[in-house]
Amino acid sequence: MLVTLKEVMKDALEKGYAVGAFNVCNLESAMAIVQAAEEMDKAVILNFAEVHSPFLSMEIAANIMLYFAKKAKVPVCVHLDHGTSIESCIKAIQLGFTSVMIDASSDDYEKNVTTTAEVVKLAHSVGVTVEAELGHIFSSDIGVGESAEKIETVNGCEDLEGIYTNPILAKDFVERTGVDALAIAFGTSHGIYTTKPVLDLNRITKIRKQIDIPFVMHGGSGLSKEEFQTAIKNGVRKINYYTYMTLAGGKAVKESLDKIKSGDNIFFHDIPLIGIKAMKENVKEAIRMFSMM
Repeated sequence: MLVTLKEVMKDALEKGYAVGAFNVCNLESAMAIVQAAEEMDKAVILNFAEVHSPFLSMEIAANIMLYFAKKAKVPVCVHLDHGTSIESCIKAIQLGFTSVMIDASSDDYEKNVTTTAEVVKLAHSVGVTVEAELGHIFSSDIGVGESAEKIETVNGCEDLEGIYTNPILAKDFVERTGVDALAIAFGTSHGIYTTKPVLDLNRITKIRKQIDIPFVMHGGSGLSKEEFQTAIKNGVRKINYYTYMTLAGGKAVKESLDKIKSGDNIFFHDIPLIGIKAMKENVKEAIRMFSMM
């Protein structure tokens, strides 16, 4: 069933677990995610990230995600991940997304507040929930572990304290924007880790003392089960997860193709099924972790 982010967060807040948000970059990933959610009988969030537009347009992604969400046996939120502009968020809302993320974290603080507040006003007027980001969540091209030791300047910040989410600013940000969920920075990174990240898990607790809304973890792939579950215990209620899911699918396909003997036939229609099965199992394992199982 199709629901908003606020609806899936309600149960997570009450019971102290996190809902998995998995990126959809093709039909097969959507199938794997929803099948896993139904087998686990858990709510799930289908993400579309603008960075995946070369693989799948937002329009086609909307059709795929909404189709599976509406027919799913479990609650499914259709969410725009890292919306780069107000226009992108409006487009997603018009296409039927039930939740949007406006990511103005690369702008200065006041601009982030202004942009986020405008998206919140527009989205809330039509019943759509909004996520925003405060602080800087690394990307794999920076490398968390490495950057923690030799960081010079990221977004004008010369130390990690200036990059991690500030609890006092988080309170001001939420009060001024009315945002429904907040992506916070405490050392995780998008993509594949080149070195072990330097996490400040206690920062989540400090932020939670200031504001009472769901926190979102971006860039969680590669963390241990213990690190995931400590973050959840401290207040994270939504976890974005993609890299290791798609790696599982790719690895399974490669292993299957490597077993084919020279001269044997391989049918393309068999290949997606291999990837779907592997991604589904990876998503199920992630859901188990996020559900504190």
